[in-house]
Amino acid sequence: MARSKRKIRKRRGHRSAGKGSHKKARSDKSLRGGRGFAGSFDHRYIHMLKYYPGRLGKRGFSLPPEVKVEYEVINVGVLDEIADKLLDLGIAKKEGDKIFIDLEKIGKDKVLGSGRVTKPLKIKAKKFTEEAIRKIEEAGGEVVEA
Repeated sequence: MARSKRKIRKRRGHRSAGKGSHKKARSDKSLRGGRGFAGSFDHRYIHMLKYYPGRLGKRGFSLPPEVKVEYEVINVGVLDEIADKLLDLGIAKKEGDKIFIDLEKIGKDKVLGSGRVTKPLKIKAKKFTEEAIRKIEEAGGEVVEA
């Protein structure tokens, strides 16, 4: 809808429509300064600040890969479910009433505490979360740190 109060409405019909020489208003490279984010900081700076906050500059840091340690993890609930299969395959052993599982044999390093433990398990691993230790010991199991 055209608005009669806008300044450009008054200038329509004149050769330059307030843009100086008529040659200047021919292309996108002229008064507007390009399309989209062409150019750097002229008239787009405020738009970038408003709609793309955080686009400019560096944020945060990244650890060097040789410092970063990533563990292969498994949940205690999953161990409880697969304990019988591991016994059948010969990966786990029966020690008294407990099932002994060495996680190095299945390529896992850390035990997390998600899930339910219903069997007494004796688990050997490099790392355990507090929740995993609590659940294993409540079920009558044992934790062995490698």
